[in-house]
Amino acid sequence: MKELYSAVNRKTYYIVMSMIIVLMVAGLILSTTELDSITFGYILHVFCVIFVSVSLLIYPKHETHLLRKIIILLAFAYFYLLFFLYPQTWSTYIFICLIPALSILFYDLKLFYFSFIVNGILIALTFSYIFLIDINRGNLYAYLHQDSLGNLINIIATQALLFLIFYLSFRRMRSQQLYYEQLQQSERLKMVAHLTAAVAHEIRNPVTVVRGFLQFYKEDASFSDPIKNKFKLMIDELNTVEQIISQFLTLSKPNGDQTTEKVDVKEVLESVSGLLHSYAMLSDNEIHIDVEEDCFISINKIEFKQLLINLIKNALEASDVGKSVSVTAKRNNNFVEIKIIDEGSGMSEAEVKLLGTPFYSIKSNGTGLGLMICFNIVAKYDGEILYKSSKGKGTTVNIRFLAKNDQ
Repeated sequence: MKELYSAVNRKTYYIVMSMIIVLMVAGLILSTTELDSITFGYILHVFCVIFVSVSLLIYPKHETHLLRKIIILLAFAYFYLLFFLYPQTWSTYIFICLIPALSILFYDLKLFYFSFIVNGILIALTFSYIFLIDINRGNLYAYLHQDSLGNLINIIATQALLFLIFYLSFRRMRSQQLYYEQLQQSERLKMVAHLTAAVAHEIRNPVTVVRGFLQFYKEDASFSDPIKNKFKLMIDELNTVEQIISQFLTLSKPNGDQTTEKVDVKEVLESVSGLLHSYAMLSDNEIHIDVEEDCFISINKIEFKQLLINLIKNALEASDVGKSVSVTAKRNNNFVEIKIIDEGSGMSEAEVKLLGTPFYSIKSNGTGLGLMICFNIVAKYDGEILYKSSKGKGTTVNIRFLAKNDQ
């Protein structure tokens, strides 16, 4: 109902709920005219109407899973109470069959399964009572006895239809949600690409000029060594700016410029491990490689190398001093799966969800562009990248590409 409620305004919601409450109250008043005295069942009916009405009215302000479950349970109590209090009203039989449909409005998978199972159990108990006991104690549900097999088939068919409707609608909703997330990501990438194309070159030109003058003055004998050290510091900072600009330009490059080739994953991983070995030794870290034979993929080798360097470098930076980073690769059916595992501090679920978005980084001096480039490379070659992490337990990066047969 949260999705339904967000699609319409609050006023419409309250109008619809008010109509439902009016109908429940009307049914309550109508039943009063048929009673000679107030019964315990009637009192239960009154309380059910009150509780259902209150829960429906407060739901927009407290859209929690607990309140949704309470509404479903109250619906069970209300409709089954009507079924047993007014056996002559055959339409209540329809309502108890359709109770799980209420949870469809919430688009809550667990709640639907809960209501579906509970309703199945209650229907089985109810109709066992009707067909085994009621038939000998007054036959209050004669309309069900007239075609017991047909009614049983209708009940089963109704539940199956509800399950199908929920499954298809829930699947469609998830597909649309994924589509909109991908669309938003695509729009962000386009924005970054336009920004980099327009600005990066203009920034690089003055940076190059300033760095050239600093390098010239650094070699000038008229400056003292402390001044030259400051020149070196400024040049290092400009080199950092240059690296960031290069990352921006990488994002704006068209994908069609890169050619694909058959790449041996083991060979590239060993090469990357060698390149990053000295970097790992700075913090007394190690890189352990375990790669199966026959792991080949179709990709641009330079981009694949860039992908692995970024991810393994991130794993090293996240690792504590003296810890190791494990990199494995294996063939799994038609795919090659690569895992990069570190023993760092890990990330929260919220942080993991934001990985790959423009300018998001959990590093104090990070720009988020490196990981964004990684996500782009994986998506470009129809691969998958998945982060699994938790605070204090490290992070595992799973990358999967379609395998290239060795022919």
